[in-house]
Amino acid sequence: MEAIVFVGIQAAGKTSFYRERFFRTHIRLSLDMLRTRHREAILLRACIEAKQPFVVDNTNPTAAERARYLIPARTAGFHTIGYVFEADMAACLERNAARPAAERVPPKGIGGTRRRLEIPDLREGFDQLYRVSIGGHGGFVVEPYRDNTVYP
Repeated sequence: MEAIVFVGIQAAGKTSFYRERFFRTHIRLSLDMLRTRHREAILLRACIEAKQPFVVDNTNPTAAERARYLIPARTAGFHTIGYVFEADMAACLERNAARPAAERVPPKGIGGTRRRLEIPDLREGFDQLYRVSIGGHGGFVVEPYRDNTVYP
């Protein structure tokens, strides 16, 4: 049983990473898809009760926001994993601009999320943390998270 929590600003590659790595094995919890916290809470409870692996594909910039998933998951015995997405603002803004108009986030929104971002820490309740970056050929590079270099 895995509970995976993504951390990163908009257009950092979180949803693409989910599709590539977890689409066939984990339920996706996403406010972009579900639209309300109420719907998200219902699906989170269902995953926990069914012991269904899930991925939280939101920005999750603060420890308090991450706690809404980590606490119930750990209480239910889930293994909790965080993936912290490297945030090159220029690249994120470029990827965001290439999205269909209905899916674009205002650049001020991306900057606002970036300013609110708190560095994740194992003490929040993660069993493991990984750093995710986009490699030279567009593929994802995943490394153990060792320091605060993702969001200095």
